[in-house]
Amino acid sequence: MHLKRVKILKDTNKIPGPVVYWMSRDQRVRDNWALLYAQELAFEWKVTMAVVFCLVPRFLDAGKNHYQFMIGGLQETEKTLQKRNIPFFLLLGDPNHEIPRFINKYKIGALITDFNPLRIKQGWNDAVANKINIPFYEVDAHNVVPCRIASPKQAYGAYTLRPKIHRLLPEFLDKYPPVRKHPVAWDGQVETVDWNVCMQSVKATDTDQRFPWIEPGEKAAGKMLREFLEKKLPQYDAHRNDPAKDAQSHLSPYLHFGQISAQRVALEVLKMPGMSSFGNAFLEELIVRRELSDNFCFYNPHYDSFQGFPAWAKETLNKHRSDKREYTYHRKSLKMQKLMTNYGMLHRQI
Repeated sequence: MHLKRVKILKDTNKIPGPVVYWMSRDQRVRDNWALLYAQELAFEWKVTMAVVFCLVPRFLDAGKNHYQFMIGGLQETEKTLQKRNIPFFLLLGDPNHEIPRFINKYKIGALITDFNPLRIKQGWNDAVANKINIPFYEVDAHNVVPCRIASPKQAYGAYTLRPKIHRLLPEFLDKYPPVRKHPVAWDGQVETVDWNVCMQSVKATDTDQRFPWIEPGEKAAGKMLREFLEKKLPQYDAHRNDPAKDAQSHLSPYLHFGQISAQRVALEVLKMPGMSSFGNAFLEELIVRRELSDNFCFYNPHYDSFQGFPAWAKETLNKHRSDKREYTYHRKSLKMQKLMTNYGMLHRQI
């Protein structure tokens, strides 16, 4: 794999012990550069390896429907890893405490995690790095072009980031090797995760609503991709904004939870005959627009507040603060809007 994807978060001398991949944003086995890098280290050091996922009971505005979708995918991940002789551990609680505790308990030799631009995950990384004394690496497995490599600063817009990404695509849009069956077995018994207990630990406050039209997991994501390529991609550019046409990919939930790789999607799109005549619009959304959002969150510390707006937007909003409003919404209406926003996090499509 390309080593420019790797960022050293803690540089210490190598010590004997298993290699662990702290899975967070990229919740899949196939096409996962972070998992592949962990296995590469484990092969080099001739040690065992494991994957851990730390489930926090509340994460930003995520609702129970988001947790249900995520946990459904993680159940598949556990089974897929077992077939490759790689144990999966689910930790419940604050990663600041649970990840260092796991490392000390099992005498881990190196820690790898995946890249996430959000302040909360960057804070977890810093806290964990301060509590451990082993090599700690971060691998950008989510973006086709690693966020730090695409640009060293916040982009003004897609028009400034686009040429940088296009210039780097030939370097990073490479094929994935498979995750191999690991030759060194984990020392000790690994219990199967109790997923019912896992779901009961969730403290999300919205309704326990399921969306039967979408099935979680890597296999379902692959099926959705194949359906899009075979039936919808040629019409995507012309009909993507028409809800009656159903020309969207429906891949956004899988991309959001890392159950499918954006790079894999791009590689499959590029294989399609005549792709240049109808696929470029989709690749613009999949790569440039998605990675622009990572750039914004990573380089703008106020990405989620008024302070993070550009100067022209602040000026316009401040100028119109006292404008008469046609509608004044009550708290109950705003609460319903939040539920619809949570639904949209799953349903929004590219």
